[in-house]
Amino acid sequence: MVGSLLVFLFLALVQLALTVYVRNALIDCAAQGARFGALSDRDPAAGADRARSLIGEELSPGYARRVSARRVDLDGTVIVEVRVIAPLPVAGLIGVGRSVDVTGHALAEAGP
Repeated sequence: MVGSLLVFLFLALVQLALTVYVRNALIDCAAQGARFGALSDRDPAAGADRARSLIGEELSPGYARRVSARRVDLDGTVIVEVRVIAPLPVAGLIGVGRSVDVTGHALAEAGP
């Protein structure tokens, strides 16, 4: 009985670690996409495409279904925001029900 409890706790800990890893990977991909979309010769849509590509390589293309990007005026400063809404992994990388919502921001460069 103690052995089954220890196995259950170990699997729960592994799942928690996987969930934190997925969240951190999504944050990093969104930030990289925002930086790419903020370049002077790019637009926010290019940043969203870059984030989708990175998420597909890092995790799975299923996590990159809902990626959006836009320019935001924040007190006179233009920034690029990339938003990713992905399933929260419940069993391994299988996500059902709830989702995780992360954003990445970058200062938009001025054009030439």
